[in-house]
Amino acid sequence: MRYIVYGVGALGGVVAAALMDAGHAVTGIARGKRLAALQAQGLLLRSHAGARRVPLHCVSDPADAQIAADDVILLVTKTQDTPEALERLRAAGVVDQPVFCVQNGVENERLALRRFANVHGVCVMLPAEYLQPDEAIALGAPLFGYFSIGRYPGGHDTADITLAQALTLGGIAGFVDDRVMERKYGKLILNLHNAVEAALGQGAEAKDIIAALRDEAETVLRAAGIAWRHPAEADPPRHDLFSIAPIEGVARTGGSSTQSLARGAGSIESDFLNGEIALIARLSGQEAPLNARLASLAARLARDRCPPGTLTPTALRGALGL
Repeated sequence: MRYIVYGVGALGGVVAAALMDAGHAVTGIARGKRLAALQAQGLLLRSHAGARRVPLHCVSDPADAQIAADDVILLVTKTQDTPEALERLRAAGVVDQPVFCVQNGVENERLALRRFANVHGVCVMLPAEYLQPDEAIALGAPLFGYFSIGRYPGGHDTADITLAQALTLGGIAGFVDDRVMERKYGKLILNLHNAVEAALGQGAEAKDIIAALRDEAETVLRAAGIAWRHPAEADPPRHDLFSIAPIEGVARTGGSSTQSLARGAGSIESDFLNGEIALIARLSGQEAPLNARLASLAARLARDRCPPGTLTPTALRGALGL
């Protein structure tokens, strides 16, 4: 068995290294400068334990990975890149292999299930980023983070158990959860602040904005009959598994949306975070104006290649109608 990590960004890099540390064969799929750097030098994993090179084998396309019947696919792309990734997997002959959506938001599993029957959800709690094309920075300590893992839309099977065990051996606590999507909806609520941080930059005072976005989201989910659980709520509690630890020579850029603006990626996942709340509201006869406006604003910032911190808190409040 081999793990195919599709999307070796910050999170994908840490996950690939963790699985290799647990003794598993891993092939990464990356693109552009990232692919060239990983193929030339391997992955530089930086964490509280220091820095080390990981000889990660990477290719540019699933067809080049020669995916076998007993391989397992971890999809670690941003949601806006998921449709293309799924089509490439299908073109490469994937049919029955487990596909794990190691991604924020709740849309990826639905997209995957349209094409494949063996789909799994993963609720990710792991802070990571990369600054150079060949590196992945794991900011959590003593563990890199923790994942809740289960089949989509519910239940679990041996693939979930095996992945949870492998990740745990590699320094990412894995928990099997029959209601994993409830945790992913809980993580969705937490992630609504991502675009706020991207627009304002790290450290800006915006507690009132974030609270308003989350209150609106909880109202929408409750009215739509969608259950959610905080990713850390469990027995025993998971809050103490990791905290963000300083790493020598690393000044944190911020969350995934902030990183997208910092790299000038041209796209951002806000349509599948704040925009998800707007979608649920519209489907259930409600409105979610704050999250809808923020999704549109973040998309414009990404499209215009604006850097993080382009707006002031006052300007953002005005744009959202607060």
